[in-house]
Amino acid sequence: MIDVVIVGAGPNGLLLATELALAGVRPVVCERLPAPTTEQRANGLVGQVVRMIDRRGLHHRLVDDPAPPQPAPGFVFGALPLDLRAVPDNPLYLLQAPQRHLERVLAERAAELGVQVRRGHEVTGLTQEVDDVRVTFSDGTTLRCRYLVGADGGHSIVRRLAGIGFPGVSTDRTVSRTAQVSLPAELIDAATGGLVIPGYGTVAPFQHTRTERGLIAWAPFTGRPAGLSTIEWPESTRFDGPPTLAELRASVARVLGVDVPIDPPAGPGPHLLRRLVGGNTRLAERYRAGRVLLLGDAAHVHSAIGGPGLNLGLQDAVNLGWKLAAQVHGRAPAGLLDSYEAERRPAAQRVTMSTQAQSALIAPGSEVTALRVLLGELLDRPENAAHVAALLAGADVRYPMGAADGSLVGRFAPDLVWHTDAGPVRLAELTRTARPLLLDPTGVHAGAAGPWRDRVDVLTGRFTSDGATADAPGDAMPTALLLRPDCYVAWQSPPDVPDADGLTAALARWFGPPGTDRS
Repeated sequence: MIDVVIVGAGPNGLLLATELALAGVRPVVCERLPAPTTEQRANGLVGQVVRMIDRRGLHHRLVDDPAPPQPAPGFVFGALPLDLRAVPDNPLYLLQAPQRHLERVLAERAAELGVQVRRGHEVTGLTQEVDDVRVTFSDGTTLRCRYLVGADGGHSIVRRLAGIGFPGVSTDRTVSRTAQVSLPAELIDAATGGLVIPGYGTVAPFQHTRTERGLIAWAPFTGRPAGLSTIEWPESTRFDGPPTLAELRASVARVLGVDVPIDPPAGPGPHLLRRLVGGNTRLAERYRAGRVLLLGDAAHVHSAIGGPGLNLGLQDAVNLGWKLAAQVHGRAPAGLLDSYEAERRPAAQRVTMSTQAQSALIAPGSEVTALRVLLGELLDRPENAAHVAALLAGADVRYPMGAADGSLVGRFAPDLVWHTDAGPVRLAELTRTARPLLLDPTGVHAGAAGPWRDRVDVLTGRFTSDGATADAPGDAMPTALLLRPDCYVAWQSPPDVPDADGLTAALARWFGPPGTDRS
């Protein structure tokens, strides 16, 4: 019997497979498509997941650059500029990489870890028993597994077969058009990459530009065709036939009030040309039904504005992976697997709130324009920009661990540098094995962690934060930190105060009862 079957070989399913493999579980990934899709989808990663990808050693594979990721100096919220240059500890990171490239890198990593991906396997049925799940495929074959994870998108067959509701709202008020295009060189600002449109003005690159008639976005990617998108609120959303570049050109003319020449991009295709009518905002009633769990878009769908989809889904995968592995290995403490939903569903609620708010801010109308003026004034203040940046990044998520104010417990661990006799090392280099980690600068907590050394790595050294050593008395750095495999802080000792009881309670809560002392 297979331990875990993952339905869906998109980014979320593949990342979950690698997380399980790192924890000693060999999942099987089943995908209905016979080959990876050539369809253009997401253009990159936005938010905290960029740092998480770095902490699994995948960032340099995606961008071919050994340097660690850096926060973005600016972004947009509801087509309003978000200046982050004055934001301390800016949490918003960006990574430009087409989804096809992301899937290819994750598939390569999964293969390195021995993960099986079975293509051409379309799920048609499932039956749950007390100790297993039986999955049936369209060719009549079946698989038995201890757990089944649906990572099969917004139209998830796994969710439907498990009887999990998917309430929310659907709208048909908007029409969005997106294509890979070529525009005349004289319209492109060589310094900024923006579009300089006679009769209108400048359309900034990689931002949403709103007018009273709609929205336009221009994305001059490096090494691949540029993207052009519009959103409108037409009187009718009924169309005959597939989308065309002429249709997109007419939409751009309506949004900007002037005509812009649009041609197909050079080079072989297929090239993206897509029309979407309306949208959905939905959240699964629950993320687990017995031995069936949901992941990514199978658990939540929302507008793509702000690019939060992969940030949310990939962090679902990292949260679920170590917990499901502990369950498979029989060492999960009570309630650990259920904490997946308790932690990640509120994160999805934050994203759906954010995308609905941004969708309202880009709508036409003078009253929306007035609201945008007011909100723009508020976003000019660094403290407000910081709040919105944390929302967009998912960095405002604090898992419910009963932490006191000012503590790091329940939060994603900061980008520390760890110093030992062997030299400095970034936290991102210490977390690539996906094992729990106790960082113990003084060494006084290593003994208390001894009975968990089969599951938890213990390191002694000293912290560095933002390039400054943290061994001076006034630095107020934590005496020690316990990190879960998803890099969230499970326990923190206050400065200069040993807390062996708190540590052992946190170890038992997240990693099960003590075992043999291997210290």
